[in-house]
Amino acid sequence: MGRPGATGHEPTGDDTAEPGPKPPATGSANTFPAVDASDSRTPPRRRRGPRPVTLIVLPSLVIVPGVAIFLALTGGLDLAPPQDPGPSQSAVSNVDGSYVPWLRRATADCTGVTPALLAAHIDQLSGWQDNTASLSEQGIARFTDAGWKSWGRDDDGNGSSSPRDAGDAIMALGRQDCSLAEKVTALRTKGTVNGDVADLTLAAYAAGVDQVKKAGKVPAPARTFVADVKKRLPQYDALVRRNPEQNGPASGALLAPPVTTLTVTSSYGSRTHPLTGVTKLHTGVDFGAPQGAQVSAARDGRVEFAGMTSAYGNRVVIDHGTIDGKRLETTYSHLSALQVTTGQSVTTGHPVGLVGSTGLSTGPHLHFEVLFDGQYMDPIAWLANGG
Repeated sequence: MGRPGATGHEPTGDDTAEPGPKPPATGSANTFPAVDASDSRTPPRRRRGPRPVTLIVLPSLVIVPGVAIFLALTGGLDLAPPQDPGPSQSAVSNVDGSYVPWLRRATADCTGVTPALLAAHIDQLSGWQDNTASLSEQGIARFTDAGWKSWGRDDDGNGSSSPRDAGDAIMALGRQDCSLAEKVTALRTKGTVNGDVADLTLAAYAAGVDQVKKAGKVPAPARTFVADVKKRLPQYDALVRRNPEQNGPASGALLAPPVTTLTVTSSYGSRTHPLTGVTKLHTGVDFGAPQGAQVSAARDGRVEFAGMTSAYGNRVVIDHGTIDGKRLETTYSHLSALQVTTGQSVTTGHPVGLVGSTGLSTGPHLHFEVLFDGQYMDPIAWLANGG
């Protein structure tokens, strides 16, 4: 991934908008060669006529293979062995590394439910899409109002508890699954049920704990659901492995606040863009601040880009060099004015611009990003006075 903003282009993961079969061939019908009965070169022999079975079977042996070949050539028959299409709703492409910390946090104190299993469960429920037409089930985890009342919290700290907030939804389903896992584990300990805890947990979600208890195993009505979730596990295991857990910023890499007061108006993570309605990764954190408020460099470095972009508006990207062998960068967007130029060296606290609402923005604020080794990080954890 190139360095965002270095050429003024927006990365695809930012907080802004991104702006019949052929008919069968025709041909003559199958024909048989004519026999000339007048050929007298060989003395005629008296033959017995064909038996009724021959009259029926022989043409069939000729016609059936011919029809099969014709259909295969024209696309009417697929002679290839059937292929396993895999999970038809699989949507791992809709998930990025920003979800993995939520998945880990949601299952941290849970036996039998892993981050990958929780992700696969959500995939089975919605394909990670918040586009249901149902008024009774909302968000990527398809919560009812009653279900959300039991399990929902404001886990992402944005001031509201909503099944449409990905962070809130992941944590809520994690709480529900972990509660079910605890119940089926207790039943298994007593010898009431047998089976894998993960399978029994999914079965309890699909059919209820009482049905699992009654069957003593995964009940028949839940088997298809459990199998469909388990099919999705390998790809989410791979996703979790690609995004190792980070305990915090690199050694000695704490950043100074870019604005005086850190009032978060939109946190890092998946969200629905307020202007475009597109749900995607919000690659930074938005700090609410009045128009014209001072924005300062969070660390010593060199200005890699300073200019206008269509989505970010006035944007500054600062390269802070390498830390632990990995490059650290910060970005400052939607500025009303720029106070640095590309190539300029800055120190911590150096003025880089003024808060504004340029580009795709709903009001004055600073969109602040942290990239470490080319990957977006949650900036709050990196800020000395904000984490």
